[in-house]
Amino acid sequence: MKIQAPTKSYTLASIVTLITGGGAYGVGLFNAEMALNEKGYYLAIILYGLFSMVSLQKTIRDKAEGIATSKVYYSLSWASAGISLALLIIGLINANLLLSEKGFYGMAYALSLFAAVTVQKNVRDLQAFKPDEKEDKAELSETLITP
Repeated sequence: MKIQAPTKSYTLASIVTLITGGGAYGVGLFNAEMALNEKGYYLAIILYGLFSMVSLQKTIRDKAEGIATSKVYYSLSWASAGISLALLIIGLINANLLLSEKGFYGMAYALSLFAAVTVQKNVRDLQAFKPDEKEDKAELSETLITP
């Protein structure tokens, strides 16, 4: 089975999804009637969550491709992803928000994390295909140059 590079439409859809999820979360946070320290908490959680999920996806991918990954970093990536989710859940459970607002933040958070992982995967997949294209171009130029 031949592995193919992600299509432009899939890559664009994942980027639009990341912008949509992160944007919705940000707009909701900006317009929320809560103290500034609470807004900072929820902002820090989404930034931490995005970073931890991308790091986890990269670590899993490295391990699957046989790239050396320390057990400590692998474990920390899993722990960090779990902690970021736990912090959001604990924060939402204890927040004085309507249930619909809690659901909104949870869904925007989940959409953003999923999209961040997908964008990172697409970037990595595209990078894996670029060296092949360069080699093909180099072979073609050598063929055209040599008599």
